Amino acid sequence: MKFYIATDHAGYAVKEFTKNYVRELGHEIVDLGPESAERVDYPDFAKKCAEAVVADEGSFGILICGTGIGISIAANKVAGIRAALCHDAYTASATRAHNDANILCFGERVVGKGVIESMIDAFCNTEFEGGRHSSRVAKIEGCSLGANL
Repeated sequence: MKFYIATDHAGYAVKEFTKNYVRELGHEIVDLGPESAERVDYPDFAKKCAEAVVADEGSFGILICGTGIGISIAANKVAGIRAALCHDAYTASATRAHNDANILCFGERVVGKGVIESMIDAFCNTEFEGGRHSSRVAKIEGCSLGANL
């Protein structure tokens, strides 16, 4: 699998750990920044990662900020992205199985390194189930501001 990773300053401290773990699993990872823990705006890095995932069919993303909330909201503004804020292996697995998520988001201030490893394992090892979930994902893809589901 190929992953793009980006953070803001509040997610920077676990970025190297996360990159190394993804590589240990045998996956490719591309770091889209930032290059230091100096203050940056998470929407800029969420957009960069989301656009890379959309442009590189079959790839995935990892986004990290303090809580994971802001960066996941920002990423989901890019058409074709299903960025999921996860807190444990169960949510990481469920979002792949049911939502066909293509970006895993989490908060550095919310989860520890062991949880990060278990979420990445679950995300990588779970396939989209399709079936009844396919029509729901199609509705997500068709959503626009003000659209009725």
